[in-house]
Amino acid sequence: MNKYIAWLPALMILGTVMYTQVKKSTESQLVSKNISVAVYKGSDYVSGAYKNTSAQIHIVIEKVNNKGQHTIVWDSMMDAKSLSKYPSIENALKQNITIHNVNQKKEYLLVDYTLIYNSKGTELQLHDAEVVKDSNSGRVDISI
Repeated sequence: MNKYIAWLPALMILGTVMYTQVKKSTESQLVSKNISVAVYKGSDYVSGAYKNTSAQIHIVIEKVNNKGQHTIVWDSMMDAKSLSKYPSIENALKQNITIHNVNQKKEYLLVDYTLIYNSKGTELQLHDAEVVKDSNSGRVDISI
């Protein structure tokens, strides 16, 4: 009987250590994610057809949880400007965005953007979205 009682404290310590490790692995790990958005023109737009055409960009970043619920965490509208005024890919307009308190195990970030082209009063909207991978940083390239 004394042999079994001698093992009791060791089993209790082992159980406590195992419980602590399991609890740590299942806890929410809130992290900050960095997203780099680069906007550039994908063509020269030197033709006269583009002379009176402008582009505007609406960018929305959402947290999406494992239940599919979307929460907007960042929203920005870039001013409209002539297509020829946008820089080339080498000189892209860059913006770094940090989103705090992202639960790595239960959430991911979705960068949703709409390109709004306006040519002499006629408007065309193109929509696209990119998921930011599990790493702590992501890059989104937007070609006008």
